[in-house]
Amino acid sequence: MPIHFYNARLRDLLDKWPGKNKFGIYRFLPVFFILGAALEFSMINWRVGEVNFYNTYKRRQAKDAIEKELGHS
Repeated sequence: MPIHFYNARLRDLLDKWPGKNKFGIYRFLPVFFILGAALEFSMINWRVGEVNFYNTYKRRQAKDAIEKELGHS
């Protein structure tokens, strides 16, 4: 089933992306891989005050483990 684009500029840009005949829709995978790596990098390194994503996540995991040990919720 073909994908219908309503924006001619977007369609033209996507059609000009290399590898269309060989890789098809999978030719965009490197772009999404790089975007995912950039998101992960930002979650690790960007801080808001003294907190980043992983500090918050680890704190929540510790809180859940303690609540489980104590028999709450």
